[in-house]
Amino acid sequence: MELAHSLLLNEEACSQLGEVQKAEFLFDWLRYLDKLLLATSRSDVRERQKTLVEQLLSLLNSSPGPPTRKLLAKNLGILYSIGDTFSVYEAIDKCNDLIRSKDDSPSYLPTKLAAVVCLGSLYKKLGRILGNTFSDTVGNILKAMKSAESQGRYEIMLSLQNILNGLGAAATSCHRDVYKAARSCLTDRSMAVRCAAAKCLLELQHEAVFMWTTDLDSVATLCFKSFEGSNYDVRIAVSKLLGTVLAKAIISKRLGTAASRQSIRRVSLEEVLELLGTGFLRGSSGFLRASGDMLKGTSSVSRDVRVGVTQAYVVFVSTLGGAWLEKNFAAFLSHVLSLVSQSHPKATQTQIDAVCGRRCVSFILRATIGGLLGEKAQIAAAKDICQAIWKLKKVVDAVMSDGNLETRLGSADVAAGQHMLVCALQELGNLIHSLGTTAAPLLQDSSAGILDSVISVSTHPSVSVRLAAAWCLRCVAVALPSYLTPLLDRCLERLTVLKSSPEAVTGFSFAVAALLGAVKHCPLGIPHGKGKIIMTLAEDLLCSAAQNSRLSAQRTQAGWLLIAALMTLGPAVASHHLARVLLLWKCVFPVSPKDLETEKSRGDSFTWQVTLEGRAGALCAVKSFVSHCGDLLTEEVLQRLLPPLPCAVDLLTRLSSIVKTYGSPLKTPSVVYRQRLYELLILLPPETYEGNLCAILKELAADLTAPDMQVAAFTFLLPPLCHQDDLLILSPLLQETDHRFIEEQLLLGSGIACGSLEYDPYSIYEKDVDGDSVPKPLPPTLSVISSAVKLFGVVCARVGEAQRLLILEQLLDSVKHTKGARQQVVQLHVVSSVSSFLKYVAGAKGSLGPEEMRRPALALVMGALESSSPLLRCAAAEAWARLAQVVDDAAFTAALAQVSFDKLKSARDVVTRTGHSLALGTLHRYLGGISSSQHLNSCVGILYTLSQDSTSPDVQTWALHSLSLVIDSAGPLYYVHVEPTLSLIIMLLLNVPPTHAEVHQSLGRCLNALITTLGPELQGNSTSVSTLRTSCLLGCAVMQDNPDCLVQAQAISCLQQLHMFAPRHVNLSSLVSCLCEILLDNSVLVNLCSPYLLLRRAVLACLRQLVQREAAEVSEHAVMLAKDSREELTPDANIREVGLEGALLALLDKETDQRLCRDIKETLNHMLTSMAVDKLSFWLKLCKDVLAASADFTAVTCVDAMQEEEGDKGDDASVLTMRNDDRSRPFTNPRWATRVFAAECVCRIINQCGNAHSAHFDLALAQEMRKRDSRNDFLVLHLADLIRMAFMAATDHSDQLRLSGLETLLVVIRRFATIPEPEFPGHVILEQYQANVCSAWIASGVVSDLNDLRRVHQLLVSSLTKIQAGKEALSHLYNESASTMEILAVLKAWAEVYIIAVERHKNCRQPLKTTTCSEESVRNGSCSSDGLLDLVHTDLGTLSRLWLAALQDFALLTLPSEFASQLPVDGGAFYTAETSENAKLHYSNSWALILHATALWLTSTGFVVADPDEGASNLSRPVTPTSMCQGSSSGATVKSPEDVYTDRFHLILGISVEFLCSLRSDATMESITACLHALQALLDVPWPRSKIGSDQDLGIELLNVLHRVILTRESPSIQLASLEVVRQIICAAQEHVKEKRRSAEVDDGAAEKETLPEFGEGKDTGGLVPGKSLVFATLELCVCILVRQLPELNPKLTGSPGVKARKPQMLSEDGSRLVSAALVILAELPAVCSPEGSISILPTLLYLTIGVLRETAVRLPGAHLSSTVAASLQALKGILSSPMARAEKSHAAWTDLLRSALMTVLDFWDPVDGTHRELDEVSLLTALTVFILSTSPEVTTVPCLQKRCIDRFKAALEIEDPMVQIKTYQLLLSVFQYPNPAVSYPYIYSLVSSVVGKLQEIDKRKPEDAAELQVFQEGIKVLEALVAVAEEQHRSQLVACLLPILISFLLDENALGSATSIMRNLHDFALQNLMQIGPQYSSVFKSVMASSPALKARLEAAIKGNQESIRVRTPTPKHPQNPGRNSSIQLKTNFL
Repeated sequence: MELAHSLLLNEEACSQLGEVQKAEFLFDWLRYLDKLLLATSRSDVRERQKTLVEQLLSLLNSSPGPPTRKLLAKNLGILYSIGDTFSVYEAIDKCNDLIRSKDDSPSYLPTKLAAVVCLGSLYKKLGRILGNTFSDTVGNILKAMKSAESQGRYEIMLSLQNILNGLGAAATSCHRDVYKAARSCLTDRSMAVRCAAAKCLLELQHEAVFMWTTDLDSVATLCFKSFEGSNYDVRIAVSKLLGTVLAKAIISKRLGTAASRQSIRRVSLEEVLELLGTGFLRGSSGFLRASGDMLKGTSSVSRDVRVGVTQAYVVFVSTLGGAWLEKNFAAFLSHVLSLVSQSHPKATQTQIDAVCGRRCVSFILRATIGGLLGEKAQIAAAKDICQAIWKLKKVVDAVMSDGNLETRLGSADVAAGQHMLVCALQELGNLIHSLGTTAAPLLQDSSAGILDSVISVSTHPSVSVRLAAAWCLRCVAVALPSYLTPLLDRCLERLTVLKSSPEAVTGFSFAVAALLGAVKHCPLGIPHGKGKIIMTLAEDLLCSAAQNSRLSAQRTQAGWLLIAALMTLGPAVASHHLARVLLLWKCVFPVSPKDLETEKSRGDSFTWQVTLEGRAGALCAVKSFVSHCGDLLTEEVLQRLLPPLPCAVDLLTRLSSIVKTYGSPLKTPSVVYRQRLYELLILLPPETYEGNLCAILKELAADLTAPDMQVAAFTFLLPPLCHQDDLLILSPLLQETDHRFIEEQLLLGSGIACGSLEYDPYSIYEKDVDGDSVPKPLPPTLSVISSAVKLFGVVCARVGEAQRLLILEQLLDSVKHTKGARQQVVQLHVVSSVSSFLKYVAGAKGSLGPEEMRRPALALVMGALESSSPLLRCAAAEAWARLAQVVDDAAFTAALAQVSFDKLKSARDVVTRTGHSLALGTLHRYLGGISSSQHLNSCVGILYTLSQDSTSPDVQTWALHSLSLVIDSAGPLYYVHVEPTLSLIIMLLLNVPPTHAEVHQSLGRCLNALITTLGPELQGNSTSVSTLRTSCLLGCAVMQDNPDCLVQAQAISCLQQLHMFAPRHVNLSSLVSCLCEILLDNSVLVNLCSPYLLLRRAVLACLRQLVQREAAEVSEHAVMLAKDSREELTPDANIREVGLEGALLALLDKETDQRLCRDIKETLNHMLTSMAVDKLSFWLKLCKDVLAASADFTAVTCVDAMQEEEGDKGDDASVLTMRNDDRSRPFTNPRWATRVFAAECVCRIINQCGNAHSAHFDLALAQEMRKRDSRNDFLVLHLADLIRMAFMAATDHSDQLRLSGLETLLVVIRRFATIPEPEFPGHVILEQYQANVCSAWIASGVVSDLNDLRRVHQLLVSSLTKIQAGKEALSHLYNESASTMEILAVLKAWAEVYIIAVERHKNCRQPLKTTTCSEESVRNGSCSSDGLLDLVHTDLGTLSRLWLAALQDFALLTLPSEFASQLPVDGGAFYTAETSENAKLHYSNSWALILHATALWLTSTGFVVADPDEGASNLSRPVTPTSMCQGSSSGATVKSPEDVYTDRFHLILGISVEFLCSLRSDATMESITACLHALQALLDVPWPRSKIGSDQDLGIELLNVLHRVILTRESPSIQLASLEVVRQIICAAQEHVKEKRRSAEVDDGAAEKETLPEFGEGKDTGGLVPGKSLVFATLELCVCILVRQLPELNPKLTGSPGVKARKPQMLSEDGSRLVSAALVILAELPAVCSPEGSISILPTLLYLTIGVLRETAVRLPGAHLSSTVAASLQALKGILSSPMARAEKSHAAWTDLLRSALMTVLDFWDPVDGTHRELDEVSLLTALTVFILSTSPEVTTVPCLQKRCIDRFKAALEIEDPMVQIKTYQLLLSVFQYPNPAVSYPYIYSLVSSVVGKLQEIDKRKPEDAAELQVFQEGIKVLEALVAVAEEQHRSQLVACLLPILISFLLDENALGSATSIMRNLHDFALQNLMQIGPQYSSVFKSVMASSPALKARLEAAIKGNQESIRVRTPTPKHPQNPGRNSSIQLKTNFL
């Protein structure tokens, strides 16, 4: 393929290739040339032009395929537009000659078509340069069209479109001819030709004025004709043409263009609408030519015309735009509604027509109002719709008030308005639903009276209007939940008052049911009591139904409807009414079959109607109960539910005879009853009606085989039974489109009604089927069949095998024996039910049964496989494969495949070949490649052959689709076939005509499957792989150029796959530009981009994948495309300004499809995640634009009044100027949902910055970095914008947006709270924005001024006052759980503030460690923290009571279900018993902080003060929980404060333990931390500690729980908090033990000491019982922590062979903290034990502490100790100096153990096992010193140990490192000073000589640096200490040693000047010491001086020199501070 990449065609390479490769090669060359020509310089092109033209024109004769000819033509055009144009006429002549040729053979056709395409392209590119030749060319082409076949006509139309495009106005002379030709093509029998003609006419209307003036009527009529028998593509193309032309007619009037100059008649809006209306109402028969049958009223407009015209309406309005619609809305609305009014009785002649007409009108209104108007205009539109409803209502009222009953009911006027009302109400509902809470001003506007109007039509005589009104109320409730309860009350009240009007009973019961259905969309729910009211009312209606025959049917229906709707509220509500419902259910059916018999003989037609209505209603209520309250379906309830079922089935079997007896009025009720029963049975588990299976099956068979229907309704029954993928090969109508709502009616076929609410009123409370649209139940005759089919599947799988065989035989016979049209209906039903049966069995992994079952099943399916209906064939193929799956026998499967092979080989008809080819594919799909490979080979072979059958595109489509299934399921087995398949696909792509789009779609699916099969192998570099890859890319390129949108969608998903597997080989820039062009194509249709939903979805799915990897590149390519693109491509959202991101946001605003919106949001999120930090300003501006665009909406509502006074001065032109202004702003009136998304984006941006550079949250740093490089951009610089955006959002009309705004504000506060304002030290940056309010504000610590705090505090106080009123006084708008939520939110906010206040108070009270704080900030800090605490303090009394009450509620709610009976009957303090389930959630969100706050409060009182208003609390708050402060309400038993405190203590402890011991995976970190902090606070004060100390079991329980927390939660902060609690528990235990010992000593003071009982664990025996011992539990927990951080401590691990001792290690900071905390706890343990107990735990303690020392003794620079070593030494010191070591009972054992421990430490130097570990000497020496100093002498004075210790010190002195020497000296100093001579003397004797020796080296080794200097200083200190310690007689010798050393440090005056600072410091130090020693030991001093004159001289010289230097430096202080002492590095903790 590389050879194809040259400017000229490499003919020699090309000639060597085979046929398929040659076509590929040529196409690839043309593709390359297309890109190359634009990049090559003009001169180079001109040089080669001649050759190139020859090569290109010669290709014309090589019969190029469609894509090739298109590219060839494009290249010719580009070539001439870049190069010279003189030879272009020859090219044109050549093309014309080819077209004129008389050769009509099929082989010559491609050449002719290529010539046509080339002409189009040349004229399009060169336009008027060719002006004088066009008339011949056009004439020639039009002449050729007369004899052309459909492909020719198609290409000629498109070519003419291009010619017109190129020539523009110059082509006027032939406009009429082209118009004539296109007219005939617009009604062509080929759909593709119709589309092409529509495109051609669309191009023509730009210049041909006559089309939208004189010939407007005929254009319209022509389009109506073109809609007849059209498909979806034609409807889209023609409606676009019609809408555009009509819009042009109106715009031209406005602009006064050419029309006014030529005085042509003007067209008014009324006329245009009239024209469209005619098409809608009368179809293509025109105005005057109404034929005879039309007048007789027999013909009805065909549905496709009506749907086409509907789409044209939408295009018409969209073209004129939103501003126009706003202006002319009233006229437009009245016209559209009149389409279904009585003035056109034909349109709504039958109910079926009326329903379809209403659908169309609803679609027009939804697409225009919903799609084009901004929120402000939508509110105005809603008011207009409301006016229309009032008008229609008046008409009805006038008729209804007429006294004469006859005229009332028969009046045409009532019927007249009903359809208009239904459409108006539905649109009003949809409008309010989409506006959401922004509609609040609309509903509050009393002048509009929206709710009144809707409620007033609820009593309309027509049932469909009453239902529509109910639906509208439901939409209001979903949009504005605060209206739900008031509306419900209002409807219930009307229902109760107007009980005697049949219309009111049904109307308001519908409304109540609809509102109940809305409850699940309103998270706050409705008050619980409403359920009781509704239930009572329903019972009342049912009981009173029999009293009045005029009302009985309505009351019965209303009663059951209310009960059914009530069940949707879920188990929490239903459980309270279950008993009454079951009773009613039991009573509605007779008790026994005998009663049924007698019943049958009684009654008349009317009573039976009422009875059936009641029983159907009861079935419906039970169905609703089963589907919404599954949790309540216990065994017991099922037992009460089932008894009436057999009777219900019994009645089913008798229905037909009852209908025969009483006639046709019972027909519909009986069908409804059947359907209800079937639906209920489908939901119930089949075991429940095991006994009635046979009876049910018989009825089902009868229903399915003897239907009332004359028409087969394939499309509603089969799609659920087909596989989703297979539906793609059928009509595109089955796929999702933007017009699905109206296109559905075409699917169902003419005799069948589409769904509508009045067919099943019970569906009004069900969940929305799709989005916000009205439920669309099908008529009962249809829905009973679909229920029967579903139920048949279940029942047939459950009956016995004999019965099953019988029924299958019976079904087969019934198909055989019916004839004609009926046969198709029966076959459809039978195949559907068998298919349903097979699906059920396969799903349940069952089997078909014995062999004889297979024959009837096979025969049934086989017959359907060859049915004329493609949908039935599709379902049959699916059943065929399911049959193989269920039989599960390889031989049977092979036989099935063989049957298909044989059929396909012999049959020639399309039906058989399509059915069986799909059957092969489905077999593969369900049985995975039918294991054997020869099957695969033959299957692929047959499908290859079929897919090349160019005579039948259908066969090609089905065969290729089947091939794609085979490829998918064969997986790796398919590798052998990949190459031939790929070349087949490419060949077909290059040759199949574009008119057969469906074949291309199947080819696309095959290519997709192949790419998936190849997968990552596509990245390979071998030649074979790269050939495959090139072919795949080529195939994608061909499909991208295909005119069909669905093929383009396939191309995009193939490229997406390729990008996933081989990203390097997909050209990103061309892919992105292609995606953007599709996405932002400026198409007129509803202002959206591409009119095809599936294409838009494919584009976004692809974009989403691309931006996950390469967001920045994608964004850049999009902007580049926008810059390069020509002016005409200016999409709505201009990419140049707002980038791809802005364009996507704008698209999100317009798009209605949920899935697409989700994809857009995900794409934007990915882009934001990877790019927001780098393009910060850009993203913030985008969000700001979206949010700010909404800000003018708030301003507008106030301005309305002013504008109305000014009147409507503007003329038509103003509409246009307005539109231009809009264009300058990127976003105009975005919807609330888009604004909410923008606010969420702001939060995401802040969080993204949080993960990036720290400068984003540091103003000073950001400003500095900005100075360095102006491109740097940081979030903190945009703070004002962030706050402004949050504010715009937080003050919006829409509640959701307000919440998002507050959320954003919260994020801003949390992130920026601590950031200082650089210009004003001591202030924070957020102080500028103080007016903005929120509890987070206080807690964040932003505000330091008390007055600012007071304002916010006021808010909290007012909310506190509100909730104090208790649960009785709260609003009854929502469910009680909503008020629980509110109360708890307030308490939680207070708790948060209180916790923060206490924390800050604590921090300020602590002595300030840092001295850097300025005084002022300290003052501010303390004052603000106290201030905050003071503010909260005033309300603490109330708060603490409320907090305790909330905690008690929470404790009750968390009790397990078996204690339910003990809970208070009427609920707790803040929840009611009925809503406890919902309340749990709210409590679980807030309890943790409340617990923490309560614990802090109790701590602050110290558990010692009783509440100041303890007594008064009875009066102030009736709902104070009784058990908290006082006893039962009688007040007889008042608890003592001690009891109250015990209760509170146990409450807090209980809640904490319950929560911590069963941590669920969803428990938040915050809750756990708050809980642990609460425990810490609790144990901070003595009283609770004494409680825990005295109750050992409680302590152990707590420790076990904490152990579990540590095991299950990895977070270091949680583990540390847990350890802190453990420490407090041990302290409590210590206190308890001490207290007991003290009291014992006091009591037994006189007695002998020996008899004192032993306190503490381990008593006299020393045994610790696991589970009963506090110490043991603590040890477990500490070991757990230590071993997790230092696994080497685990004896099992270290003891095992093969484990090398590792080097010591440094732990992470968190690890060190945990280890240190654990060691602190260990050191405390001996104090909790008795002496015996202490002996048993001592080895463990020593092992662990010394172990930590060993594992973490790392050498650190400067001989520092690591924090863990420090902790272990501290712990060691604590253990060694424990009183137990001295206690007489344990002294001996301790001594032994401590000696062993010392031995262990000594062994660390020279380990026994020979492994050398580099431990830090200083750490070990310090440990030795701790032993020497902290234990009793007998431990360390053992000679062997003592000798080793001394050796260690000696060795340390020899180490070169000065830091080690310094430490050694410091340690020796402490040893030498030890008071007991037995310990210290041996060391002194052994070590003094080496110390002195070291110091005498000073002359030889001068100190070089501070460290060495310090060595000498420390050495001197040791000697001086010795002098002090020594006995008198030795002292003089020591002084005599010391003096010469000190004097040797001195310098004389000469040396002093030149000495280094180090030496001078040493000199000063020595001199100072001499000055001190001299006077102290004067006699010795004198004798030494006398004996050594040299020393004396040196000393004198030094003193003299010193005085000299002092004189020179007088300013220096008199006494030079001792530098040595300051710089000495002291140990962090004093261990000694």
